[in-house]
Amino acid sequence: MEEQYQDKAPEFQSRLDMTDLRNNLERVKAEIGKVIIGQENMIEHLLVALLSNGHVLIEGVPGVAKTITAKLLAKTISVDFSRIQFTPDLMPSDILGTSVFNVKEADFKFKKGPIFSNFILIDEINRSPAKTQSALFEVMEEQQITMDGVKYQMEEPFLVVATQNPIEHEGTYRLPEAQLDRFLFKIEVGYPNLEQEIEIIKNQHNNRLEDKTDVVQTVISGQQLKQYQQLVKEIIVEQNLLEYIAKIIVNTRENQFLYLGASPRASLALLTASKAFSAIRGRDFVTPEDIKEASFAVLRHRIIVSPEREMEGLTADEIIRQILESIEVPR
Repeated sequence: MEEQYQDKAPEFQSRLDMTDLRNNLERVKAEIGKVIIGQENMIEHLLVALLSNGHVLIEGVPGVAKTITAKLLAKTISVDFSRIQFTPDLMPSDILGTSVFNVKEADFKFKKGPIFSNFILIDEINRSPAKTQSALFEVMEEQQITMDGVKYQMEEPFLVVATQNPIEHEGTYRLPEAQLDRFLFKIEVGYPNLEQEIEIIKNQHNNRLEDKTDVVQTVISGQQLKQYQQLVKEIIVEQNLLEYIAKIIVNTRENQFLYLGASPRASLALLTASKAFSAIRGRDFVTPEDIKEASFAVLRHRIIVSPEREMEGLTADEIIRQILESIEVPR
């Protein structure tokens, strides 16, 4: 639903130089587009999350290119990449690492796990139980882990992209609300339309002998990405727009259709994501359209629809749309 709020602002002279950022992100889109047909909304939100230095949860049925898109995005950036396949028997030490006894030194040495990387893809995140899920709490929020009383800091940039299947429930575990709140975005991925489906089939037929990831080239270095993230922080947000963000969040807490509203972390996430949306469009200031466009992905996993309304078929996205329509847009 967020597509209807996409900004159509004309070109103008920006006070911050966004040319390099915008051009390179367009190149990233083009590289991913060599393999992925459609899914522009998912790709754009992933880029916004990169600029925001925020984690992403991608939800969709099997086969809609969730995992391959994340892998291709990681390849366009010159950073370390790690993939973790979540399973019911996965232990926290399989993610974080463990202490191993060194016979020569007669002491224990910490062996780092796959979470020690820049870009981490967690496939089927809802397939592991709460004990394993809790291993991600500290690292996703504070970009560090504490093991045997010692703190280990993650190297920046640090981004977790997780996927999950909303249909299959056997052998899956619901993610705790505290963990969901640590994701900047929840992106819902649907099926392609008929034209896109035809293009996908043609693309696979014409490139059937090639590895999909081989055709994608690296575009951005890790240092460039950190510079872009810093540039996004400098984007201007007027006072009335800060108040607009606060009104949206407070409305979720007072909404009669919601059992749980959004926390102050959601306010900060909406602010950061709105800045990133303006950046990828070459602007150095946030507009109400940026805030509206970011609201769906920022809020849909942070609010809980009341059981009565959920039984009536009311969704989180529909309530977010109603909230946006009920609040006066600042001009």
